[in-house]
Amino acid sequence: MNDATLWGLVLVIGAATFLIRYSFLYLVGRTGDLPPRLSRALAFVPPAVFAALVVPEFVSYDGVLHVAPDQLVAGVAAALVAWYTENMFATIAAGMLALWALRFLV
Repeated sequence: MNDATLWGLVLVIGAATFLIRYSFLYLVGRTGDLPPRLSRALAFVPPAVFAALVVPEFVSYDGVLHVAPDQLVAGVAAALVAWYTENMFATIAAGMLALWALRFLV
């Protein structure tokens, strides 16, 4: 691959990335124009993304399901604090304190 082809590829991929991101910004600015069914479906995106980010920290699959009990208990404690206080700092502090306490005790 020569330099011109490489730079052309970089420009095309950069333009595609920009257009994809711009299209979402355009959609967010026009959420009132979305069909109600699509709006209801998009409401499930943040919890799904959050679950996809959080669950692998508690559970791993290596041909056999592995669960880290200390991390799972700390995650549940953090979730309860998040639900009760709706404070991000308190949630992080409670989760970390629970994890450290469990690791110290076990």
